[in-house]
Amino acid sequence: MLKVGTKAPSFQLPDQDGEMHTLEEYRGKKVILYFYPKDNTSGCTKQACGFGERYPQFKEKGAVVLGVSKDSVASHKKFQEKYGLPFTLLSDTDLVAIKAYDVWQEKKNYGKVYMGIVRTTYLIDEEGKIAKAFDKVKAAENPGQMLEELG
Repeated sequence: MLKVGTKAPSFQLPDQDGEMHTLEEYRGKKVILYFYPKDNTSGCTKQACGFGERYPQFKEKGAVVLGVSKDSVASHKKFQEKYGLPFTLLSDTDLVAIKAYDVWQEKKNYGKVYMGIVRTTYLIDEEGKIAKAFDKVKAAENPGQMLEELG
């Protein structure tokens, strides 16, 4: 997990429409950068829909919401369309940002050990520094929690 106060790692990733995004293009805005394991799974859907429902409030507070997983651009497009998600989903199939943000970790499920994304949310300030960091977040509660963090 990255430390609060450190510079957020830069990235260049495609969104659900194949358009490239960098962290630098969001300077001057607060960025909620959340990493999730997989499109169309129950927890990830709850989290994404929670951010979607509160999206007008995030915008009102000058914040941008970016979801990141290792799913493909096509998978993100289907996920976005299925649930009408109004924010950007970034595809990191090469795990570049996922590893830079220290969310690719060993996980255990039913006794099986494997590498995967640990559900983590970072709040990045207007200067590109990590203002808050939350690991092992609860999917359904995370959007409301992040709205509260914005004040």
